[in-house]
This record gives sequence, C-alpha cells and structure tokens, in this order.
Amino acid sequence: MDAPVTQLDERFSDPGTEPTTWAAAQAVLESAQLSWISTVRADGRPHVSPLVAVWLDGTLHFSTGPTEQKAVNLATNPHVVVTTGCNTWDDGLDVMVEGEARRVTDPATVAAMAARWAEGGWPARVDDSGVALTAEFSAPSAGPPPWLVYQLTPLRATALETVEPGGATRWTFPS
Repeated sequence: MDAPVTQLDERFSDPGTEPTTWAAAQAVLESAQLSWISTVRADGRPHVSPLVAVWLDGTLHFSTGPTEQKAVNLATNPHVVVTTGCNTWDDGLDVMVEGEARRVTDPATVAAMAARWAEGGWPARVDDSGVALTAEFSAPSAGPPPWLVYQLTPLRATALETVEPGGATRWTFPS
C-alpha cells in the first residue's frame, strides 16, 4: 500500500496540534479487539454493528454470515465505515476508515485470515468451500457458519486525537 496523504483538519484541532501519524492510526487498527461497521440498508437507513476486524497488508478484513444484515447491505452497497478506538472523551485515539468492502474469494487470502483470527483466539478455519470460514463457536449474533470474509480497502481515514492538544487528521489513499 502506498503511503496516504496526511492533512491536519485545523477546523477541529487545537492550536499547535501536529497531525497524527499514519503509523499511530495503523497501530490502533492493528491492536483493536473490537470495531464497529456502518453499512447502508437498501432503503437508505444506516446499520451499525460490532465486529472483529483484522488489519493485514494495508486493508481491514472482517467476517459475517451471508444472511446477517451487514452482508445483505453489502450486496447492494459496498460503501462502509469501520470505527475503532476508545470510549473516553479525554484520552485516546479514535480511527475511522472509509471505503468499499468486497467479498474475498481468493482461497489463500481466506486461509491467511482464518489463521489470523485463530491466532487472536477465535478458532476459525476454512470450510469445505475453500472461500468461507467455519468454527466450533462464534458470537451468537453471527448466526451459523459459513461466514464470509470481506476486505475493506481504505479510500479515506480520519483520526481524532483526544489527548490535548487534540486534533483531527485525515488521510486519503491513492487509488
């Protein structure tokens, strides 16, 4: 992945604030145990759901069952925002990644993602189809397997630094 273009948004930043580095934002994405995905329903209403996202090779990956609302939404509108960070107002770095989520159908990538989730404690493995996941257990809200793997390639990202001096940094990614 090429380095994104970094810009401090001075409208939402304290005087003297330096832009957050992409490395710092990426570290938040890599260490997050939980993220939130925002998708759009066919009728235009938003849908927000928690998920476990994995940052790998410049993209975010997540899984979902084919009948879950987010998968249904992605079938008609791939535009999403994934948000992670903290839930305090005076300490931390919140990161939002915006882009298009596409289903991963490459068996090698699905296998790599299964291995990453297994390393993190969810015993995911590739199912007999070679392009979806299965496991002995998952969150009850995930529904039964198989679970599809999606890849979110960033178009834009924003970080909100809440430690003073706080600020908003935006990144755009080359296409």
